[in-house]
Formats: sequence, structure tokens, C-alpha cells
Amino acid sequence: MKNLLFLSLSIFTLSIFSQEKTVPDDLEVQNLEEILVSSIRVDKNAPIAFSNVSKDDLAKNNLGQDLPILLNSLTSVVTTSDAGAGVGYTGIRIRGVNAQSTNITINGIPYNDAESLGTYWVDLPDFASSVENLQVQRGVGTSTNGSSAFGASINILTDLISENPYFENANSVGSYNTIKNTFKFSTGILNDNFEFSGRLSKIDSDGYIDRAKSDLKSYFLQATYKKSTTMIKALSFGGHEITYQAWNGIDGATLDSDRTYNPSGMYIDQSGNVKFYNNEVDNYKQDHYQLHWSEVLNSNFTSNLSFNLTNGLGYYEQYKENDNQDYITRKWLDNQFIVANYSLNYERNNIRMNFGSSYSEYDGDHFGKVIWAQNTAGIEVDDKFYDGNGIKKDFSNYLKTNYQLNSNISLYGDIQIRNVKYNTSGSTSDILDFSTNKSYSFFNPKAGLNYTFNSDNNLYFSFARANREPTRSDFENNADIQPEQLNDLELGWNYSKKNFLITTNFYYMQYKNQLVLTGSIDDVGNPVRQNSGESHRIGLELESNIRISNKFSVNANSSFSQNKNKNFVTSLNGELVNLGRTNISFSPNLISSINLMYSASENLDFSLLSKHVGEQYMSNTDSEFSKLDAYSILDFNFNYNFKNSFFFNEITLSAIVNNVFGTKYVSNGYYYTYDDTWSDPNSITTIEGTGYYPQATTNYLIGLKFKL
Repeated sequence: MKNLLFLSLSIFTLSIFSQEKTVPDDLEVQNLEEILVSSIRVDKNAPIAFSNVSKDDLAKNNLGQDLPILLNSLTSVVTTSDAGAGVGYTGIRIRGVNAQSTNITINGIPYNDAESLGTYWVDLPDFASSVENLQVQRGVGTSTNGSSAFGASINILTDLISENPYFENANSVGSYNTIKNTFKFSTGILNDNFEFSGRLSKIDSDGYIDRAKSDLKSYFLQATYKKSTTMIKALSFGGHEITYQAWNGIDGATLDSDRTYNPSGMYIDQSGNVKFYNNEVDNYKQDHYQLHWSEVLNSNFTSNLSFNLTNGLGYYEQYKENDNQDYITRKWLDNQFIVANYSLNYERNNIRMNFGSSYSEYDGDHFGKVIWAQNTAGIEVDDKFYDGNGIKKDFSNYLKTNYQLNSNISLYGDIQIRNVKYNTSGSTSDILDFSTNKSYSFFNPKAGLNYTFNSDNNLYFSFARANREPTRSDFENNADIQPEQLNDLELGWNYSKKNFLITTNFYYMQYKNQLVLTGSIDDVGNPVRQNSGESHRIGLELESNIRISNKFSVNANSSFSQNKNKNFVTSLNGELVNLGRTNISFSPNLISSINLMYSASENLDFSLLSKHVGEQYMSNTDSEFSKLDAYSILDFNFNYNFKNSFFFNEITLSAIVNNVFGTKYVSNGYYYTYDDTWSDPNSITTIEGTGYYPQATTNYLIGLKFKL
């Protein structure tokens, strides 16, 4: 680690002093903050499918729901919510690929949990209020920091410097006793060089599902120094979430009779009455500290050096009944994640190059304690009944080049080398020995071209390879699990006129040992995965933006896909059976949305979003029992701005009605099997089971924001 930091600092210093610092006026005023993400983002000439989302786009819907829910209208996106209404634990799948395979960065720093590769947005409630913009790249995309993208990447840039001071107070209320309060401020530029800004947020919600309460707090603090060609930015942000568990779902019969029922925390008291433990909660706190130094070295070079420290600490609490023994456990996670990134960007005439290097270390302690016990033998309060540790080290380097060959053709090349080491010791939560010592070296090449026919038309093609390591829970479930590999081919065409834009993108994603969702979940609601051998995803994505008039516009997108395992083998009735070509779990063949937007005036706008998700299987066996039905929902959004009213510079009234027609739908669930050897001792019968996470029917949020 020390050698890496020394190397990064040496490169940074050498870059500064080896270049004559002559910077033209237009580059001096360049937005230095964009350098934070410039090396891992792409522009319109890149042969990659992507979507940009601005601060204003997010603000129109940001009334308390998690960031994945705010991205629901994007191409190939399916979102889920454990509590049913978008507050608490939420998830996002892009192109049918599970959320663990989506790479997330915040200011270029990896956000995915290093061990699970998951992204827990609940740990950063109301983070959308501090996002300046983000880019979603579909497929492998460009090389980034952290684990490779296997379905998509989301690159987030937080708030930029505000030239002028301001104060904001945003409040919203809605269904299921949802309340959000946000305070934001900025000092504006002080003494021509400094700016301080921050945010405090509090969100409470009872959730659509019974007892699926959320008590969420978060903060965001930023100090920036900016002078001429230098910017130094220090950030601290984090959150504390307490959510009642809702990850157990419900079975099909309960879905029909009582779709808001929550079995979490249920127990039988000594009188035989059914009760629910009132503290069956997930309680976790996470703090991030980032330091960024961006520099315009001269008219050709810019660079960035970043450091990150993330501390996480928390537990989930459960009431346990086992053979007439009653006890309460807390399963803890105490972890630390450090990152050092360096990037050097070169641009001159018809060539642009990016070099990036990233090193990270993760150290996580996993342990469980008994905090209460009754009628137990051998179980004592404060017993640490399991204790384990995981250490992961990740070092990657990439080099990217964009070369404008002539007025029509631009070429793209990208090479990444990534080395991962992962070690575990101690025991699992099932009190089993768990010792893993794995090392991986991945080579991830990418190449493509963009052909511009004229100012209205361009065509692109790209090939990209990605490799990705298994997670901690993957190793717990199967010690011999293998890393997965993806070859991704993308072919796209863009056509744009003044009031019309259409984008088409064809993709072919070929996998080796893809880690697909089995449909099952573990004891904390995490999805169980397994290698599926050879598999592929083939799809066509269509996007359009039509401005019909100065007041009326339409955004629409559709994704048509086939997602197949080639030779899927499973255990059925006591025998291993090759089912041949089967559908990959949680991969609908059709996803579409239409967003109708009407601006009645400069201050008033409405929108209607229609979202359709086709049927999907929760298993890889094509079992009809595991099928989730297709669904269509309609959301309504309203925004009105009062300018210079009641001593405020701006007052914004917002309202959202989700699922206007009250559709009873399920966007997520789980599937499991077990062998029945009791009914007939002479045979084995495979029994299927399912669980569902119902989503809210008609619900609303109303917000009022004041800005000084």
C-alpha cells in the first residue's frame, strides 16, 4: 500500500513539474470537478450504450424514494423495493443482470461492497439530493475502478461548487406515513477560492408491507479549494439506517389473501399466541471520507488523485425459536474500505488518452452475539457464536485511447489489468469453518469504432471483455465456484434532428460460468448464485426523444431480449438432469417505458410515465411455478415553481402519484426446491416453493421546497 501511494504521488508530482504550465483561457475555466469522473465516463462518440441523468432530472421525482427508483424510466431497467414503496431496501437490475453485477462509483470511488459486490442504497438515504449528475453505461462499458461491470455501471458525480450562497429546505409527506426533511446549504465562493456546503436528511416511512418501517438519517459535507488550474475537494458523507426486516417475502397463498403480510419477527409465546418481535431490524451506519486533488497540468494534460476511507458498522437482530428454545441474536458486520485512485488524461488535436490506476483494501469482521435467551441449554447471553474475517485487495490499471482517424471515423481502445486477492478465516453464521485463499488476475480488453455519416447519423460497434470474481456468499455456498467471464458485442445507430432523436443498440453478451441467480435467498435476504456454464443475452434497445411542440415532448424506450442458459443442469427428483436451453432467471424479454411531458408554462410541468415489464422466471429451470407475471404501471408527476415569492428566491411544489390505477404487481421474489424423501421412502420427489415481494398499489408523495 505504501509503495502504491508513493508511486501515485511520484507520478502526480512528475506530471506537474515535467510540463510547462501554459494553459489557454478556455481550459482555465474548464470544470475541474468533471475531471473526477472523466476517465471512467464516455461521450457521444464512444461506441458504448449509455444514458446521462442530470440533477434537474432527479429533482423532479426526488421526494424520498431511493436512487434506483428514480432511475426506473431508463432503458432496460427493472427496480424493486422490499418494503414495497421505494423507501428502505431497494434494488435495480439492468438488462436482467442482478444488482451485484452493476458497478457503482461515487466520484470515481467504488461504492459496491467489496465482499458481496452488492450496493446497499439504504445506507445512503436521500443521496440523490447530493448528486450533480450520473451516467449509466449498459453492458461492460468502459474500464472503471472497482469490480468489472457485467450488466451495467452507474458513475455518480456529487454536487459541484456553488458560485453563490444558498439555503434549501425540502419537505415531503406521503402514503404509509412517509416523511422526508432535507436541509442544504452553500457558502458560495469565499475569498475567491473556498466553498463549503452540506446537507442533512431524515426520512421515515411505515412501508407498504406490514411493519416494514424505515428510520433513515444521512449527511453530506463538502469543503473545496479552487484556484486557476487546481481544485482540492474534501468530502464526508454517510447514513444511519434502521429498517424492520422485510426480506422474507410471502408465499403465493398469502399473496392472494393478504399481500401486505410480513412474517419477519413472528414467534409463538408461552401461551400459544402468535406474536411479532418488535425489534427485528437491520441497524447499520456507514461513513465515507473522500479527498480529491484535480489539476490542469497544461493545455494537454489533466490529472486527478483521490483517496477514500469508508467505515461501516451494524447488525441485524432476529428472534429465534428452535426446539422450544428462545433466543435473540445480533449478527454484526464491522468493516473498513480504503481506496487510492490516480488518473492522467491527455488530449491533443485528434487523440484523447486516459491512464488510470486504483488500489483498494477491504477488511471486514463478521460475528454474531446472543443478546437474550430463554429455556436454553448451552446458549448464554453475550456468547459470540460465530466469528469470521474477510480481507480483499484489488489493484487495477487501465489505458484508454480515443483517436479521431478522420472526419468520419473515430477509434476506441481500452485495456485493463486487474489483480484480486481474497482471504477469509474463522466461521460463517451457520457456525461452519470458512477458510478461503483466492487470487485472480484478469485481462479486460475493449475496442470499437464510431462512424459519422453526417451531422445527423452515426454508427458504432464495440467489443469488450470482462472478468469478475465470486462473492463471499458464493464461496460459502460452494467452495469450488468459479469466476465468470463476459464477451460483449454492441452495435448501435444514432439519428438526431432538431426535435427528434432515436437510438438503436443491438447487443450480444456471451458468458462463460455466468453467476446466475438460482432464485433462492440466504438467511439475510441475499440472492444465492451459481455458475451456469455457457449462456448468453441477446437484445435490441430502442430509445427516442420527440419534441412535438415547445410544450409537449415524449421520451420512450423499449428492450427486446432473449436470455438463455445453454445446457442447464439441475437436480430433479433425485437425479441430475440437463434441461438444455432455459431462460436465465429474473430476465424479462420485454421492458419498456413511455414518458409524456407537458410544460404548461416556464414554471409548471406535468409528466406521465408508463412502465411495462414482461413476464420473467425466478428460476433457471423454466418452471411455471417460478414465473412472475408481466405488469404495467402508470406514474404521474407534477412540479410548479414560484419565483421570488414570500421572501424566497424559489418555492417548488411537487407531487407524485405512483401506480395510478392500483395495479397489484410483484417485481421481485425468490424460488427454492427441496427433496421430499418422507412421503415415499422408495423415491425422491422435488418440491418447489416461492416467495414474493409485493409492490405498493396507488400511493403518493407531496413535496414543498424553499430556496434562499
